[in-house]
Amino acid sequence: MKRQISFGQALATVVGSVIGAGVFFKIGTITAQTGSTSMTLFVWILAGIISIASGLTISEIAASLKINGAIKYLDYTYGRVWGFLFGWAQMIVYFPAQIGALSSIFGVQFVSLFGIKARYSNLIAILLVLFLLGINLIGTKFSSKMQSVITILKIIPIALIIIWGLFNPAKIPAPIIPLTGGTGHSFPTAISQGLLSALFAFEGWIVVTNLANEVKNPEKDLSRAIILGLSAITLIYVLINYTFMTVLPIDQLTNNNNAAFQASMKLFGQFGGKLVTVGILISVYGAVNAFMLTGMRTPYILAQDNLLPFSNKIGKANIHTGVPVVGAFIVDAIAIVMILLGNFTVLTDMLVFVMWTFNTMLSVAVIILRKREPELKRPFKVPWYPIIPIISVIGGIFIVVSTIINQFVLSIIGIGLTLLGLPIYYYMQKKNN
Repeated sequence: MKRQISFGQALATVVGSVIGAGVFFKIGTITAQTGSTSMTLFVWILAGIISIASGLTISEIAASLKINGAIKYLDYTYGRVWGFLFGWAQMIVYFPAQIGALSSIFGVQFVSLFGIKARYSNLIAILLVLFLLGINLIGTKFSSKMQSVITILKIIPIALIIIWGLFNPAKIPAPIIPLTGGTGHSFPTAISQGLLSALFAFEGWIVVTNLANEVKNPEKDLSRAIILGLSAITLIYVLINYTFMTVLPIDQLTNNNNAAFQASMKLFGQFGGKLVTVGILISVYGAVNAFMLTGMRTPYILAQDNLLPFSNKIGKANIHTGVPVVGAFIVDAIAIVMILLGNFTVLTDMLVFVMWTFNTMLSVAVIILRKREPELKRPFKVPWYPIIPIISVIGGIFIVVSTIINQFVLSIIGIGLTLLGLPIYYYMQKKNN
């Protein structure tokens, strides 16, 4: 594959992958789980801190190892089976579910904006997947440039909401102290449940490591893209959620999936609702493209090591465009099936659990490699070592344990789907031997 992705394009992929529908929809869920404005803002900040700590930590591996993506980082540190399981979970569930869920949200918002019958929302979602598949098949360079443009466009409505909200003379109180849950919300439960929901809105940044072999200067640009991207996203999330809470009282935000629309109506009038809907469409469009751009490379990476059936086909990229065509068809075909099945909430919650299990292993890997290979050239070193990696590891363990306690069945399903890859792995190992 050609090194054709610039720092700006990598940064746009990080921001574009993460900022999707969560920035508009999660406020209703989180206020219901925390019951207070102070706790709501706190879990957004805490989610950002954990994500940045994880990004800083994993960036050291990304800069140090001349290999492609988190799959290979796990291979290198723990053994091939762990990298395969991570890639398997990404290939059959994570990327298709993200693409499918976001495309479904796009379809619902699209028919609402243009007054189309609701039954056509799934058709719109599938057409979006097919359209973006075609765009990405044109070539990585083209789709990456488009991602940069879409990322800028999606920030515009968010920036307008934040600026208008901060200077709104009719702000309602949104106290940030004392830090406490609302009536009937215990402190530990409010933090654990709210944090899990907030972290879903940060999900997706690690996928940029799949582009490591295509970034022009991966030793510097990959880590910079992850760190700057996550820092900017955290600031955006905190400011826009604070804006929502100064426009609508918390009882009107709780479990309200139209909170962004209603808040914008108050800020801008009738035009505000349409503005937010257009903003959601642009934001979701960019997120789907970012997940597609990176997701198609997961089966390609696995096939390069002959770990999938028909690896000789899946592990090839188009000679002219550098696009792994078969990998794109696999991920998008599963996404279309998921769109037709519907109901992604449980699935995406489960994937946060699965992905953070591997994220935690990657954070631990930095500590292992510092001990095992002290002479390894590290163009980027995580600052304040070992404090930052420890924050990342503790945060990841908290997420995993909280999910097992609060959503036991969900976590078991997630583990089960991941382990389904083991028979294929050992079959291919036997075949290769």
